[in-house]
Amino acid sequence: MTTPAAPAARTVAVLGLGEAGGRYAADLVEAGCDVAGYDPVRRDDLPAAVRRAASIEAAVHGADLVLSLTGAAAAEAAAGAAAGALADGAVYADLNTTAPARKRVVAGVIGRAGRPMADVAVLAPVPRAGLRTPLLVAGPGAGQAAAMLSALAVPVEVVDGPAGAAAARKLLRSVFMKGLAAVCHEAVAAARLAGAEDWARAQVAGELGPDGAALLDRLLDGTVRHAHRRGQEMRDALAYLDELDAPSDMTAGTIRWLDRLDTAPPQGRQG
Repeated sequence: MTTPAAPAARTVAVLGLGEAGGRYAADLVEAGCDVAGYDPVRRDDLPAAVRRAASIEAAVHGADLVLSLTGAAAAEAAAGAAAGALADGAVYADLNTTAPARKRVVAGVIGRAGRPMADVAVLAPVPRAGLRTPLLVAGPGAGQAAAMLSALAVPVEVVDGPAGAAAARKLLRSVFMKGLAAVCHEAVAAARLAGAEDWARAQVAGELGPDGAALLDRLLDGTVRHAHRRGQEMRDALAYLDELDAPSDMTAGTIRWLDRLDTAPPQGRQG
């Protein structure tokens, strides 16, 4: 589905200034946007041009586009705080990785305030590419959000359907990507014990394509760093597979593996 032409957002609020939100805020400043950010945890490594707001309401006041990256657990509360302060013509984009049902709840909160919500699925780690990270967008505010983001050279694809449709696609992708990471870890760990780690890495990298070695490193290292967050993501994926009445053996196994990785001492977290 193509998106209509529209000017880029001039004023953007970023809710949640962690690894992903902080990178978005910095890139939006570089792209010429007026950026306000809110996070309860202070970060001093952001560009000075990112205006630090004292509250969610203050951050979203006057914004054309709001990007919520608060984490799934805080998504509904953030939407509730923002809803009444959104300007006429603003769109609220929820970029949190979560279950489709939670996206629908957020859409309801924003919709009751008479504003459109866009369900946005982020398809790659934001720190790697920032604003150039590919996105899927669905929901009542999808066209408006996609047009604003496309004008900033963000790669966006609009998915037909209500809020939750983009989140569902992201979880289907997660079944594959997190499962792939799990089997790569298992193969490399076994090969290390067998004294054949370099050989096994080369074999796996070769099957992954021209950039296989770099992808393998990202799968191994990124999963160790983010095991807790990815475990929750896979629980959402499992719930969605159950909703579809789809097989979920591999996803259940990936969750068990991520839980072990999350609770292992540092010396036991090697790929």
